[in-house]
Amino acid sequence: MARQRLLLSLRWGDMDAYRHVNNVELLRVLEEARVRAFGIASPDGSAPMLATGMVVAKHTVEYLAPLDYRLAPVAVDLWIGRTGGASFEVGYEVLEPDESAVGELRTYVRATTVCVAYDFATGRPRRLGAEERARLAALAP
Repeated sequence: MARQRLLLSLRWGDMDAYRHVNNVELLRVLEEARVRAFGIASPDGSAPMLATGMVVAKHTVEYLAPLDYRLAPVAVDLWIGRTGGASFEVGYEVLEPDESAVGELRTYVRATTVCVAYDFATGRPRRLGAEERARLAALAP
């Protein structure tokens, strides 16, 4: 599995005065995708990655087109890029799941988030464990 596709509904409150989804709310869409990907137990039954301690160190967001509010869900493709000793990069695209909503396959956002494995007891980064690395590898291209 190289990419995980999640279908997410937009909320009425995500829309701004320009009648499209606000840039800050698009970061929340990325957060929701990340939480769904890492906030559930692994297929092998191991703890969710969010439960083992993970913080966000950096976001890079490229807004490609305005995303108008609508009832139909948007797709968020999520994958793992670079993996280091204590950190990893999550890649995303927010896009149309098919052509039916706007008449074309349109990508609205490309983004990356650098996440760091974190020990909340010590207040310091920690190394990624073997189970975490295996889970990340399943989402790597």
